Amino acid sequence: MSNFGNLIMNENMKIFRRPRTWIMLSILALISLLMPVLLNEGMGSSEVPYWQAAITTVQIVFFLNTIFCVVIAAEAVAGEFTWGTIKLLLIRPWSRSKILASKYLSVIGFSILSTLLVVILATVMSYMLFSHSVTPDGSGASASHAFALWGYLYVDLFITLAIAFMVSSVFRSGALAIGLSLFIMFTQNLFSLIFNPVRYEWAKYVLFNNMDLSRYMNSAADYGLLGGDGNAGMTLGFSIAVLAVYYVIFMLISWVVFNKRDVAG
Repeated sequence: MSNFGNLIMNENMKIFRRPRTWIMLSILALISLLMPVLLNEGMGSSEVPYWQAAITTVQIVFFLNTIFCVVIAAEAVAGEFTWGTIKLLLIRPWSRSKILASKYLSVIGFSILSTLLVVILATVMSYMLFSHSVTPDGSGASASHAFALWGYLYVDLFITLAIAFMVSSVFRSGALAIGLSLFIMFTQNLFSLIFNPVRYEWAKYVLFNNMDLSRYMNSAADYGLLGGDGNAGMTLGFSIAVLAVYYVIFMLISWVVFNKRDVAG
């Protein structure tokens, strides 16, 4: 276990000793602090609850957070092949599975760190600038609503990272991993609209239709794109189960290919 801990520490050092890692974190921090200020100028602190401002800020910044995390995940394995350092890792007394696991855990660790950075700074700045009062009817954003939504956003990020990590491991191309992940991010809603589970029964099992768990926070009528049963019989538990299956497949592909790959050439 201590050896595995050293592996994880080594991978974290690779991530955080790069200047661009700190640049990405600085950008996330700056935008997380600046966005509530801009929202305050546009909406006014006397009317908007601070939780709503924090939710809006995180939703905006999270798109950039996902891109930065994908960059880290894409180069976790592919970068070793690009720089030729993979051989130095494999000749050490560590199994390939431990090496890959340490890389993956370091990527997840970075994603958690960057997400917490965005959430904490956005919430603190929103708390300082916006109203603390509750709406007369008791509606509106709350802490439970905010954290539930942010949790769903992270699940989306978590699956996107699994895809980027798998592509990085299989094709040894950071550019391909980043490009494919960005493609999924930009076209996720489009494919969900085209392959709508309301029209196609089998579409319930399509990855794109299960990544956005936040839709279950709204009523089925609000979610329906074509009217009727917007969720087409899908539930939060169903989508989580589908995502779990996809996740296991992505990880299995990553581990099998990485363990069997010949890196002598």
